[in-house]
Amino acid sequence: MLPRRPFSAHRVAALALGALLPGLGLLSAQAQDMARARQTIATLASPRMHGRGYVQQGERRAADYLRRRFKALGLQPLAPEYFQPFAFDVNTFPGRLSLRVGGQPLTPGADFIAAPGSGAGQLQGQPIQLDSLIFSDEAAGQRFLREPLRGRILVLRQRDAERLRILPEVFAQHVAEAAARIELVPGKLTASLAPAQAGQVQLQVVASRWPSAPAPVDLTVEARLRTAYPTQNVVGVVRGAVQPDSFIVVTAHYDHLGPMGRQAYFPGANDNASGTALLLELAAHYSQLAHRPRYSVAFLAFGAEEAGLVGSRYFVAHPLLPLDRVRFLLNLDLEGTGQAGATVVNGKVHESEYRLLESLNTTGSYLPGLAPRGRAANSDHYPFSEAGVPAFFLYLRGTPTHYHDVYDRAETLPLSGFAGLFRLVLAYCQRLEHPL
Repeated sequence: MLPRRPFSAHRVAALALGALLPGLGLLSAQAQDMARARQTIATLASPRMHGRGYVQQGERRAADYLRRRFKALGLQPLAPEYFQPFAFDVNTFPGRLSLRVGGQPLTPGADFIAAPGSGAGQLQGQPIQLDSLIFSDEAAGQRFLREPLRGRILVLRQRDAERLRILPEVFAQHVAEAAARIELVPGKLTASLAPAQAGQVQLQVVASRWPSAPAPVDLTVEARLRTAYPTQNVVGVVRGAVQPDSFIVVTAHYDHLGPMGRQAYFPGANDNASGTALLLELAAHYSQLAHRPRYSVAFLAFGAEEAGLVGSRYFVAHPLLPLDRVRFLLNLDLEGTGQAGATVVNGKVHESEYRLLESLNTTGSYLPGLAPRGRAANSDHYPFSEAGVPAFFLYLRGTPTHYHDVYDRAETLPLSGFAGLFRLVLAYCQRLEHPL
């Protein structure tokens, strides 16, 4: 096993300087193909991938695409046909999703979305508006508890939905008796996934699209809970020329949220077609004979990250390479912007390694700046970190800031820091391969 020795201050300076030396530096290496990277993002975010989710096998289409790319690059499979299969439960919205208020139709994705754990239902009627007085007036609270909700549509503000947690459990139980719950969101809609399905319809609506005067509601939601949904990680490796039993690992998740109803889908261009494209560009670099690495470089494209890091947790529980032989892991997620530089999750955990990364960035002027962050369970690096594998999660900062919405499209991404991050990762990996 390679020693995971810390980088002293003089080693950091020496290594950063080494990046400028002919033959060692990567500044003259072939740059990644930006046109190819943009095409990768456009392909993964296209309607034919169905949002890389769990309706119409969008995630499988994306996985098949990645497998073809891995094969074309000559990566060796870490599992049969590059797939590591696993299964998980996920709630989906494969059919009708409609909402009319006062006779006016609202647009799925733009005006409203289904909450992750929403159940199915078809309802019409005059909704009940939750009175915020229940949080400050006991009499108002008692009146609310006496009001029958079964078969009714309850409307409440997002702030009041959050405040329900401070009330006795009987209030939450009463709210759950409603046939449908509509939450008015003051800002943007942010979709997600859930492993279970509630017994009521649950929608989130942009507050500005809701009428100020009482109006009848007509809604339809088709929801399907998929139990033991089969999916996969896509895993390949470039074997090292000197120490093939030691590894640098590059990871990115390829899945996203899929469609919601028949009209809306979530492209997931920044999250995380961009990180997947960067992983493929790094794989293309290392697959060239002239760039064959000293250590093996594994490329792990995870499924079901959006469902709670399911794919990476499965890999750590069922590793296809020895985790104690991983020199370092670099996780790539949200790599479509970069005007404001990058954040390095675990930068405050692995301080000496972060100083090296920062020195390389300063020397090479790859990105406008780096910002260290502590531990965070916000992407696929986390299960590895918890298992003792040293890891950074690098994500770019900038605009646009679309996230888990229908506007995260390929054409919106400037890719301002994409090439710089590519070069910074290569420089850092080279320093890992040539420790002083």
